[in-house]
Amino acid sequence: MSLSIDQLHPLVLNVGLAIHHADWNWKNVSSPFTRLYYVTEGSAQIELPTGTYLLKPQYMYFIPAFTPHSYICNGYFCHYYLHIYEEHQQGNSFLEEWDFPVEIPAGGLDLALIKRLCDINPHMRLQKSDPLTYDNNPTLLQNVLRNKQRAFYDKVESRGIVYQLLSHFMKRAQEKIKSRDERIEKALSYIHSHLYENINLDMLAEQAYLSKDHFIRLFKQEIGTTPLQYINRKKIEKAQLILVTDNMSIKNIAFTLGFDDHPYFNRLFKKITGTTPQEYRRSYH
Repeated sequence: MSLSIDQLHPLVLNVGLAIHHADWNWKNVSSPFTRLYYVTEGSAQIELPTGTYLLKPQYMYFIPAFTPHSYICNGYFCHYYLHIYEEHQQGNSFLEEWDFPVEIPAGGLDLALIKRLCDINPHMRLQKSDPLTYDNNPTLLQNVLRNKQRAFYDKVESRGIVYQLLSHFMKRAQEKIKSRDERIEKALSYIHSHLYENINLDMLAEQAYLSKDHFIRLFKQEIGTTPLQYINRKKIEKAQLILVTDNMSIKNIAFTLGFDDHPYFNRLFKKITGTTPQEYRRSYH
């Protein structure tokens, strides 16, 4: 899957320093943005679907968007946090299409970089550590607006710092889905670039020079799910991000993502996420 740096447009939602004394204990946290931590002192733990990780000084940690996790802190713990997401208007989502390592040793300049990011974005510091106080729709929208209103030179410097911090994780990252078949690779690339359109399976099969039935069987063999299931899941993930970072109506979100049938979009959203779009948005208020 061919990607370029032009496809990575990280936006800073929150950045700052947090100091805890056995008070960083939150359960079942899941957000539409990516978290990056730099630990300076003390220790804590994060429970992820892949296991439990001990957070250690001079290490950085990466938690992808929409990843359920819990925090465990039984003593003193000090860390810098950085919350980022990608603009939902773009087709491919760079951060979502790669598996990043959870833990890496910090580089010699990383602490200075994240401190500088805090200095030029003081208004993006969290007032409280409880996710319920910042991981909600009104606060997210306020932070998105603040990000857009910053001076251009601050945006440039912030983007450059985020690029540098992410590059260390990217160096050790792997593509989430790697098909052995070039035809399926091309189909995946097309899907990711056209999520805001009505993607036609007949057209995908024709591009792969396969019959529709053969294409569906080969896609499922390579990816583990049918093309339609894969397309719908990626569209709903995009809808989740829009729901909490944009005031767009749910009907317009459906139309924006290529769903002509608004009720069908609602049913599909609930089938995949377990909640309706309205309930999902309301849960962030």
